Amino acid sequence: MKQLSESPFIHPTAEVSGSTLGRYTEIAERCRVHETTLGDYSYIMQDGGVWCAEIGKFSNIAASVRINATNHPTWRPTLHHFTYRSSDYWPDTRHDEEFFDWRRGNKVTVGHDTWLGHGSILLPGVTVGDGAVVGAGAVVSKDVAPYMIVGCVPAKPIRERFDRRTAERYQALAWWDWDHLRLRTALDDFRAMTAEAFLEKYEA
Repeated sequence: MKQLSESPFIHPTAEVSGSTLGRYTEIAERCRVHETTLGDYSYIMQDGGVWCAEIGKFSNIAASVRINATNHPTWRPTLHHFTYRSSDYWPDTRHDEEFFDWRRGNKVTVGHDTWLGHGSILLPGVTVGDGAVVGAGAVVSKDVAPYMIVGCVPAKPIRERFDRRTAERYQALAWWDWDHLRLRTALDDFRAMTAEAFLEKYEA
C-alpha cells in the first residue's frame, strides 16, 4: 500500500525538472512536469503535462491533463520550432531565449482545493481560482472564478460550487494552510459535515 510523506512521491517513469514540490505531493506515471511549483498535498495522475505553472495546495489533477499548452509563434513566417529550438538542428545556432521568456510570461496559476478533470487543458496565462472545478475534456481559455464549476470547449461556467458568500468564507478560513495534525483531527468533519456546518464549527 502506498504511503505518502513529506517527501514528494515521483513515479520512476515521470520526468520532473526545474520544479518545487510540496509535502505529500504525488506525480504519477509518465507525467512531465517542468518549471512548476506544486503545493502541499496536490497530485497529478498519469500522463499529465505541466509547464511553467503555479499550482496551489490540495489540487486534484486527473489523468491526461495539460497545464499551459504552450503557443507557437503565429506571427512568424513558420510555426515550426526550428525557429526557437534552433540548436537542435544546427550546431552553430542557439535557442531563441526571448521566445521562451515570452512563453514564461504567460504562466498558468491554479488555486487551492481545485479539481482538474480528465483530459482537461489549461491554455497559457489563465488563472483557476481556489475551489474551482474544471470538467473532463474542457479547454480553459479564460480565468475561472473561485468555486466555479466550468466545462465544455471552450470552458464556460456551469454552476457555482458554493454561493459567493460561502466561497468567500472558505477562502478566509483557508483550511489548506492547516498543519498535518490539524487536518487529521478534522478528518471526520471533512467527511461528514455539510459545507455550512463545517464553516460554523471552524470559523470560531
